[in-house]
Formats: sequence, structure tokens, C-alpha cells
Amino acid sequence: MALGFIRKVFSFGGPDAPPAQPPTPPETPPEMPPAPQPETPQSPPDFPPQPEPVQPREVPTFPPLPDAPAPTEMPPAAPPGIPSAGDADRAEAVADVPNAARPADDTPGAGEGTAPGRITVGKAVGVAARAVEPAPPEAPRPGWFQRLSQGLARSSRELTGNIAGVFTKKKLDEDTLQDLEDVLIRADLGMETALRVTDALSASRYGRDVSDADVRAIMAAEIEKVLAPVAMPLELDLRVKPHVVLVVGVNGTGKTTTIGKLAAKLTAGGLKVTLAAGDTFRAAAIEQLKIWGERTGSQVVSSRLGADAAGLAFEAYEKARDAGSDVLIIDTAGRLQNKVELMAELEKIVRVLGKHDPDAPHTVLQTVDATTGQNALSQVEIFRNVAGVSGLVMTKLDGTARGGILVAIAAKHKLPVYFIGVGEQVDDLEPFSAGDFARAIAGV
Repeated sequence: MALGFIRKVFSFGGPDAPPAQPPTPPETPPEMPPAPQPETPQSPPDFPPQPEPVQPREVPTFPPLPDAPAPTEMPPAAPPGIPSAGDADRAEAVADVPNAARPADDTPGAGEGTAPGRITVGKAVGVAARAVEPAPPEAPRPGWFQRLSQGLARSSRELTGNIAGVFTKKKLDEDTLQDLEDVLIRADLGMETALRVTDALSASRYGRDVSDADVRAIMAAEIEKVLAPVAMPLELDLRVKPHVVLVVGVNGTGKTTTIGKLAAKLTAGGLKVTLAAGDTFRAAAIEQLKIWGERTGSQVVSSRLGADAAGLAFEAYEKARDAGSDVLIIDTAGRLQNKVELMAELEKIVRVLGKHDPDAPHTVLQTVDATTGQNALSQVEIFRNVAGVSGLVMTKLDGTARGGILVAIAAKHKLPVYFIGVGEQVDDLEPFSAGDFARAIAGV
């Protein structure tokens, strides 16, 4: 019996064994947070599929529709002003196309269609093309006589105004002549010129009706008579080279500027010029002369600040001679005529130049400031005695000057007046004309 029980319980597939039952599906495990481990294999096909856990930050991709092309991924847009990869490809493609088949450039700032005021940033920054209005034509430069009249405006205005105030009477008498003489002297024309004008007026109009216009016409004629003998051109003897021109004068009379203008005229005439920066006391004068040398293509000889001016003049002569210069123009420091030591230094420059050539300097120009007044008379006298001044250049006739002093200088010293300057431009230094000056200062 016991054996039968054992056979019944532990029988495997025997006739008494119950039919086999299908296995029950395993229970679904509780949902667990995602972990960075490989996915579990799928359940056997006999069991229903289990939903896969959703992964965070993962966007599912879906296949494209059968009738629509798959979208292409676009490259990120390039920042403004930086070419993108697509632009580079397009540029390479255009480069292989002949010029006739290339598309029009639509880059901002390129071509004529660019909006005004825009710029193109490439290898360089270029201003976009824009319509530019034509510049208005420049006003014609006033002629020489007009500029001279403007330079003598103050002298002429005061002189003619005072003359008009004197001639309030119809008849010319002694009192009127005396008043006119005082007016002319106050205008710096000098005693000699004032007497000439009053004598001429008395001889032709005494006791007769006279107007201020009549007086101004007679005054212009008499002033021209005084100035005509000294209105001479500057002549340079080029048989001796270099022809040495020494420029002297007191402080602030325009020596360096006059040298630059004169060098411009000489080089324009085909002469070779050397400039010597002899004003070794003023650094600005040395630099200014170097600028004029660059403008005119002239050789400039200079030294350190405070160097001996006479030694510089000696060296400049040698360099000008070796360079084959036609003219050597030497600048000097401004000095007051009453400074004995400075005038002695000027004498030394003249002596040193004489060691090269006994006749050097061949020409000595003195610049006279038109605003100086009566003090210019003593300046000319002292510089003439020390440096042997051979001619004058009247400068700074800018409308504020009292140019009548030139008439007094001409009447007293009889020195040639080579040039007159009315401005800073090269053509503002012109040969002196007695007639133009007389008419301008008389206001006729």
C-alpha cells in the first residue's frame, strides 16, 4: 500500500497523473525609476508586451510620411557680418561661373544700389556709394590790388576819414592846410611827405573850392612820387654761386615766413636753393624752416638749439657750395636794435661769411613790420649800419597795420623796397608797386 502511494504521488507523466496546466504569467514588477543600465530583454512573444519606461529629455522621432520628403536639417544661422558655410559654398560656385553668368552681388554696401550712408565691412571698411552733390565753385581769389587795399584798410580808412573831417569848408586856406599836415603826420607818412602834399595842394587849389576827393587824388600822386625811386626788383647775381641772402629784422617781423615764400618763388623759377636755420634760439623757427624746405624741395642746414649762429652760417655756405646751389638764404634770430650783444652777433655772422667770399652776404634783406610805426625808422637805420641792409620787405599788411610808415622810411633812407606781404600764402608776397600802394593808402 505504501508503495502504491509513493507511485501515485511521484509519478511523472504516468497514467494516473493529472493533466498539465499552462504556466501563469509572472507578475508585473513595480515601476522603478530609470537607471543608466541596459534595457531588459522583451517578454516572450506568448505574453502581452509591457510598456517601456519613458526616458527623460528624449524626444521620440517619427518616420516621415510616405508622400512627403524627409526634412533636411538647416545649419544654424551665422551672426551678422560673418559668412556662413553656405555663403562660402555659394561663393565657390559663383567663382566657377563666367562673369557674364554670375548673379548680381546682393551684399549690403556693394554695387550702385547700396543705400546711402551704409558701409561694407570686409578687408577694409568702405563707405557705400551715395549721390554727392557737386561742391559749389570756390570764390575767385581777390586780385593783388584788392588784397593790398584790404591790407591798408585801416590806414586808408583813418586817413580818408580825417581828411573828410578837415575839408568842411568850400575854400582852401592856411588853417585847412595846417590841419591837413597834422593829419598826414599822424598817419605815419612823415614830415617830408606831409609837406609835399600840402605844398602841391596849395599850389594848385589855394583859394579855390576843394573836396576831400581832390585832396586824396593829389595825396596819391605825391606819395607815388616818393615811393617810385625805391620800388625796385630784387636782382641776384648768379655769376657767383651760391648767392648769399641774409635776412635780418627784429622779433616777430616775419623773417622765416618771408624766407619760405622767397624760396618758393626761386625754386619755381628753376633755381636750386639752400636754407640755413640761423635762428638757433627758437625751436619753432627751425621746424618752420624745415617745413618750408620740404614744400619747396630746398636743402635745409640746421643745428642744435642754442648753437653758434655764425658757425652754422659758415657750414651752410660750404654745404650750399658743394651741393651746387644757386642761392643760399640764411635766417637769423630776431633782435632788438638796442641790444648791443645781439647786434654784435649779427656782425660776427657777416664777418664769417666774408671768409668764404669777401662780398658775402651779397644781399641783406630787412623785414619791417607794418604795425611797428615810427620805431621802424630807427630799426632800419641801426640794421643798415650793422649788417649793411640793401633792401626792405614790408610785412603784415593784414588790415590792422598802419602802412604809412613805409612812405616815411622811403623818404628818409631811400632804401629799395623789394617786396610787400599781405598774408600767409606764397602769392601774398609780391614785388612792391609804388602806384598801387599810393592809390590803396589814399583810397582812390
